[in-house]
Amino acid sequence: MKTNATASPLKITRNRLYTLIALGAFVVLAIVADLFFDAFTLRVFNLCAIYIVLALSLNMLNGFTGLFSLGHAGFMAVGAYVCALLTMSPQLKDMNFFLMPMVPWLRNVTIPFLPAIIIGGLAAAFVGFLIGAPVLRLRDDYLAIATLGFGEIIRVLITNAQPITNGAQGLKGLPRFSTTFTVWIAAALVTLFMVLLMRSSYGRAMKAVRDDELAAEAMGINVFKVKVTSFTVSSFLAGIGGALLGHMITTIDPKMFTFMLTFNILLIVVLGGIGSISGSVIAAVVVTILMEVLRFLDEPLNFIVFKTAAMPGLRMVVFSILLMVVVIYRQRGLMGNKEFSWDMLTGLFVRKGRKGGTNV
Repeated sequence: MKTNATASPLKITRNRLYTLIALGAFVVLAIVADLFFDAFTLRVFNLCAIYIVLALSLNMLNGFTGLFSLGHAGFMAVGAYVCALLTMSPQLKDMNFFLMPMVPWLRNVTIPFLPAIIIGGLAAAFVGFLIGAPVLRLRDDYLAIATLGFGEIIRVLITNAQPITNGAQGLKGLPRFSTTFTVWIAAALVTLFMVLLMRSSYGRAMKAVRDDELAAEAMGINVFKVKVTSFTVSSFLAGIGGALLGHMITTIDPKMFTFMLTFNILLIVVLGGIGSISGSVIAAVVVTILMEVLRFLDEPLNFIVFKTAAMPGLRMVVFSILLMVVVIYRQRGLMGNKEFSWDMLTGLFVRKGRKGGTNV
């Protein structure tokens, strides 16, 4: 049996090599996808990256801080609208605001995408702070209901603020700034941020609040401050994800940011594992692809024995059943609260190939 002292340097070198190879392979995949994938396939590929950002933002609350929030779509809407309004040209704004003129102080404002998306995230974080400060004194179901209500309030306000948001007509013709490399770099940065955060003392404080608030408070942790900070940072990441989504599909409207969008993100978090960064990343890719693969269920089905009419929403019924099965039989999801590692992968193959004996 090898000791940790002698095995660790070899494992670290091997894991770093595997990581570099995996990163290089993915960069090649991204280049190939951007050059050779058709428009639909490339859109699904890029949507995976955006859902990684959104899943990690919600997992920060649900998985790592233990706060059950259902209002994420509202923060996405704030980030998407703020970023869109800051990047649109005056001519494009005039084309969109044909029913009611836009407010003069915003018409001639046009800034580059990078500062615009950061401002959009900060605006979402500010709204999250304003909502979180009073709401986070609630717990469990009451917190979920309150955040769901605030998410709907944000959507209604956007619908009725026509001189600023163009109301129900939404914003169309947005610049396509969310390219393949933009969205995947954003997903990589958010993932790296989450990994570093969870390894820091503040990340451990978040997990302590999740596990036992009374014990965390007894240890000197300011529970309310941790909750508000987590809620604010999560709102910032949701705003970033919403801005990326808007500039990928080049159009946004209030109907995009309903509870169903939050449900999609929650589905990814639960299936991947509440409290697992790796699980959120894997589930975001799998669920996003399955949502497109199973799209045929919403259309008329032609079986050998009988035919069915179009049943819009049947695809989401399948995902709802899958969510119920996971909640009943595997509440921890795909990864639980564990993280992917090369040792886990190599250990899996070792266990499959070993017929007897004990692990040392």
